[in-house]
Order: sequence, then C-alpha cells, then structure tokens
Amino acid sequence: MHIISPSRRVFQLFNYLFLIALGLLCLMPFVNIIAVSFSESSAVVAGKVTFWPVGFTLKSYQYILNNAVFLRTFGNTLVRVIGGTLLNMLLTIMVAYPLSKDVAKLRARTVYVWIFVFTILFNGGLITWYMTIKMFGLIDSPLALILPGAVPVFNVILLLNFFRNLPKELEESSFIDGAGHWTTMWRIYVPISMPALATVLLFTMVTHWNSWFDGMLLMNRVEHYPLSSYLQTVVIQMDFSHVKQEDVQMMGEISNRTSKAAQIVVGALPILLVYPFLQRFFVKGIVLGSVKE
Repeated sequence: MHIISPSRRVFQLFNYLFLIALGLLCLMPFVNIIAVSFSESSAVVAGKVTFWPVGFTLKSYQYILNNAVFLRTFGNTLVRVIGGTLLNMLLTIMVAYPLSKDVAKLRARTVYVWIFVFTILFNGGLITWYMTIKMFGLIDSPLALILPGAVPVFNVILLLNFFRNLPKELEESSFIDGAGHWTTMWRIYVPISMPALATVLLFTMVTHWNSWFDGMLLMNRVEHYPLSSYLQTVVIQMDFSHVKQEDVQMMGEISNRTSKAAQIVVGALPILLVYPFLQRFFVKGIVLGSVKE
C-alpha cells in the first residue's frame, strides 16, 4: 500500500487550491459578462453588477434576436463554419497523408513539405491576397471566406506528424490484404487518428467562427458579413447605421454594455457547446502531433 507523506499531502492540497483559484479567475470575466447581459441598463451604468444580474431582464437578448441583420450574419457564420470546416478537414487529411510517407515512397517529399512551410513564414501580402480574390470574382461571396484558407498549413503539419507516428505495420497489413492508399487512408488512418482530428477540427471551427478581418475586407454589404465582422462594427466601431427604426425605442431601454455583453454571449455560445466534446482529445492530439517534423 502506497503511503502519502504529510508534505506530499500539503503539496497536493496547495496544487488543488491553486488550480481552483486559477480556474475561477479565468471564469470570472465571462460570468461578469453574462450577468451584465441579463441586468437592467441603469444597474450596469451605476456599476452595481458583478457576478449576479441586477434587475433581471431579457431585453438585450430580445433586441439582438429580433435584429434581422444579427440573425442573418449569424446564419452566414454557420454556413462558413460548416462549409469551411468540411473543406478544411477533407483537404488537410488528403494532403497530410501522402506527406507523412518516407522519401522512398514519395519522391521529393521533403521539398513538398518545405513548400508548405514556406507559406507559413512568408506570404504575398494583403494587397496581393485581396487582388487575387477579386480576380476570381469572389468579392461579396461566401466562398471568399472559405476558399482562400482551404488548406490550413499548420493543421496539415500537425496531422502529418501524427500520421508518421502510427505503426507502419498497419499500412503494410492493409496493403497485404489488397487495400490501396485511398482505402488505407479512410479505413485505417482516419479512424485511429481521432485525437489529432478532433484537435484540428477544434482549431478549424474556432478560426472560422472568430475570424472577422476578412469579412470586413471582402464583403461589401453588412448582410453578407459573418457574425464576428458584424459584432466588430457594432461593439467596436459603434456603427448603428443599419439599425431599423422600430428598434430605436428598444435600444433606449438597454445600454451599450448590456447589448455588447448579450452579443458576446450569443457569439461565444456555439463554440462553448462544442468544446467540451472535443476537449478530451485536445491535449493528446497536440502532444502526439508535435513529436516530429
């Protein structure tokens, strides 16, 4: 029977208390935002709201959920996240699998890898990026938010390193049974790579959901903005030119802070709902995908 010394118990207690305090410290800002979003504007302006709503009200949420532009941009983001994530995952797997092979199986494999790495270190610049998208006629199109980043190179490197760590006997056994590379990739590599794939999936979804700069540059109409770009115009720039006349009275019943808080909560909610299901794979996928080049 293993006996824990008193000093070890004290050390463990200190660790638990420290981690609990750190966790609460990370949660407090978001809890405060939630409390502000459910509070009356007068209480928020007076600084009475900390971690519990004062004068509980749903007017801020009623305002943003009745805002047709907000709902439209929310839908635009869903289309971007779903379409972009599916395309990113498909291309990431199809690029990472051949690049994970040895030079004996894929000639110039090292050259191909360095070409992808080069795109991380250097790029053509913002103007070239914009002109290229414009030349293809993608301005003000949802495809402009998806196609330019169709192959996320960081995710490719993460996944190919994970593939390289898998036992080579699995691939050899698959070939002996008559399977080709396509079958081996989808029937063998993908099912046993769930930790790495879940990590890449989380990176991809968060990137698409939080990205706002490209929407500001590539979309000409507010109705075509993704949610993050729309929130940037309202929360940061305070641009209310697109607000309808019937919403003006309701805006008088809420404050700038309560409206901001409600939009932040709604904008963060989908990722917060998805993250717990992928979190258990996250650390394992990062570690296993970062061992080799």
